Parts: sequence; structure tokens; C-alpha cells
Amino acid sequence: MRPAQITDQHIHDFITAGLFEDIREGDHTSLATIPADHRSRAALKIKDYGVVAGVELAERIIRHLDPSAEMIVHKSDGSDVFYGEKAFEVTGNTRALLQAERLVLNTMQRMSGIATLASRFAFEVGDLPVKVLDTRKTTPLIRFLEKWAVSIGGCENYRWGLYDRIMIKDNHVDACGGIRPAVERAQAYLKEKNLDLPVTLEVRNLVEVHEALETGGINRLMFDNFEIPILAEAVATVDRRFETEASGGITLFNVRKYALTGVDFVSAGALTHSAQPLDMSLKVTG
Repeated sequence: MRPAQITDQHIHDFITAGLFEDIREGDHTSLATIPADHRSRAALKIKDYGVVAGVELAERIIRHLDPSAEMIVHKSDGSDVFYGEKAFEVTGNTRALLQAERLVLNTMQRMSGIATLASRFAFEVGDLPVKVLDTRKTTPLIRFLEKWAVSIGGCENYRWGLYDRIMIKDNHVDACGGIRPAVERAQAYLKEKNLDLPVTLEVRNLVEVHEALETGGINRLMFDNFEIPILAEAVATVDRRFETEASGGITLFNVRKYALTGVDFVSAGALTHSAQPLDMSLKVTG
């Protein structure tokens, strides 16, 4: 299911901009070689193994160029795929299919790589009461695609931007002169602006954990780059008075160790910045 933050208008605007970037005044090769009314069949072939993502988007791209196109989906978003399988087959105007090819592949390869990595993170902690979150470490202007892929892969979206949560990090704390003034200013701002936003406070050590507990006024404590034994002590110290989150240096190979400390959330920038594209092709078959 598509995250609620991604609207039809958002997708339309992306497709329009993506096609303009690639086509501009025309796909001259197709215009020169393919008759205007020619129709073809094409198949999206998987050349790797993982979790497919972007099928819904691909259909939107193709139908944007040819509303009469007919698609048969063999592997919907979130499906496990293996080398040699077909994600979908489509019949439509040949020029339209060729114009859609690169935007479809670029988005699906990127999204499927992220969904595949997200599914592996989710598997590592599947038996534990922890949620794996993405971050804002995304590619500019296609954050919505990457976060969409994270959710398809089985992990959860965190902040979509600076606008949907107060997150007081080390730079904010240092600029304000400490945890208490930073939190108090944040709460005063929310009251002044009549905003109902959750507040996360980043802490760097156990001293700051205790200061945060004394200050209050937050929803979640984020433990930044804590060593695992110290993280476990910090979680026990908080004792569920606030939500807890581990962040910093979390990979597929250590996420379970972090989760076993009892934190409520683990946020991993690796979900988006370290995912490798899934290889696939879109080939005319007839």
C-alpha cells in the first residue's frame, strides 16, 4: 500500500518532470524509426533476486504516455522475485513504451534495491518488538520514492521532512546552551504556533539521558552512536517513560544486537543511502 503522504498529484508531477528531463522536444530516434500507430508487447524482466518495488509507479508512467496500454502484473509491489521472472507484461503504443522505458527502469531498479534491503532489515528483527525506521538521508527530490520503497520492503517511514516533527539534535542543544533550554524553547514554540508535533531529543551519553529525564517535555529519546552495553543501560534507565530510539552506524549486520537492547525504534540511514539497485530490463517481445 502506498504511504498516505504520497498523493496522486505528487506522482503526476514527478512523472511529468521525469519525462520532460528525458524527452524534451521529442524522442527523435523513435519518431524517426517507429510508425505513429505501431503497437508492441514488452516485458519487465528481473535479472537479480530480491523484492520488487515500483510496479504501481511503472503502470502510472506507461499510462501517462499511452492511456490505452494494457498491463498484466505478475509480481506486485512487495513480491519476492528471482532471476528470469517477469514482473509485468504490457501492450501499448511502441513509441510510448520506448519513451517510458528509462524512467520505469531507473525508478524500479532504485526502489527495488531499497525494498530488498528493507526486507532484510525487517527479517533480522522480525521476532522482536522493535520498528526499523528510515531517515532523511535520501536522494533530493525523490525522497517519496525511496520512502515508498522502504515501506514496501517492510520497514517504516520516519520523518518526511523538517516540518512533521521536532527533533532536537546535538547542534540544537549546543546552540541553545543545553538540553533544558532547547526543550523549553521547543515547547514554547509549539504552544505559540498552536502545533501538535511529537518531540524527539537526541542524547550523546548517560549524563544527557539523566538530564533529559529531569527536563521532560519530549516524546522520544534518540540515543546517538551509543555502544551496545551503554545503550542497554540507557534503555533500562528510561524505563519506558519515553519512547526510545537507537541511531548511528546501524547496519544489516548489527541491527539485531541493537534491537535486543529493548529500544522501541532503530533508525538506519543505510536503508536508503546504501541500497544497491536491483538489475532488470524492459524488452519488446513482439
